[in-house]
Amino acid sequence: MEYCCQLHCGDYQLALTVHQPEAALGNDGQRWPAVVICHGFVGTRIGVNRLFVQAARCFEQAGYAVVRFDYAGCGESTGRYGDTGLTSMVDQTRAVLEYTSSLPFVDADRITLLGHSLGGAVAMLTAVQEPAIRQVILWAAVAHPYAEICAITGPDVVRRAYEQGGANYLGYTLKPGFFDSLKRHCPVDAAAQFTGNALIVHGAADAEVPVRNASLYYQQLERHGACCQLEILQNADHTFSTPGSARAVRTLTRSWLQSRRSAEFDWKIVSLENGGVVDGRTHRQGFFDIHPVQATGGRKPTSASSYSTGD
Repeated sequence: MEYCCQLHCGDYQLALTVHQPEAALGNDGQRWPAVVICHGFVGTRIGVNRLFVQAARCFEQAGYAVVRFDYAGCGESTGRYGDTGLTSMVDQTRAVLEYTSSLPFVDADRITLLGHSLGGAVAMLTAVQEPAIRQVILWAAVAHPYAEICAITGPDVVRRAYEQGGANYLGYTLKPGFFDSLKRHCPVDAAAQFTGNALIVHGAADAEVPVRNASLYYQQLERHGACCQLEILQNADHTFSTPGSARAVRTLTRSWLQSRRSAEFDWKIVSLENGGVVDGRTHRQGFFDIHPVQATGGRKPTSASSYSTGD
């Protein structure tokens, strides 16, 4: 089931679509893991070729609640996009997280942030400010916001913004404050503070955001203790716009989510004799006790994966 609503956030009314797993209907008291989707630069909660709609429904079918929303000035949300910046987007994302946590069918301790493009940068910046967020998914994520967004808009747009107080880009008036906010944040550096689980996916044919960003995030996260998986999708562009690449990214992400969900319920056998920890699922009466414990994230991949989308 899915429904739309509005969330008051400062001066803005943010438009949200909430997906509730079918299994959650009529199951009062049972709570489900959730995914919050952060769209990219001048995007919407729908996505190119309905990328986020299809992904949300895919995750919903796998037993996840999903919340996707429009940043202020985008889609159906109020406000003017170019008046805000990264700091405001982080604040908006935190407000959506608070709302998601309050939903009666959501487990507030199992919310994953998924961000695409500039939304990936926002997701990472938000995650390091929210200790409850232990999982992040980055799709074609921006790593250096000012340089990469300026490369997308082109230097003339940036110059006019500063000279004239604003410049049009695809119908959005981008102001100097917007570009200034991009300069103040470096999400790939902030990733050093995140030690949870992370999935990084990037298209090998991405012509807008450098595919090397995926390796930069992976190296930073893995170096500082995160359990990180990196996947490069051959033939996929920045928005995963072909049917094959869209199907690949959502299927891969769903599988990763389900593997992390399974890991949450893994059992570890704690030796009562010497206090050591032994992995396994068997129980010998009198020598071992079985205790459910928080997952440690499982094995870390030692290399990146790459496969064709079939397009």
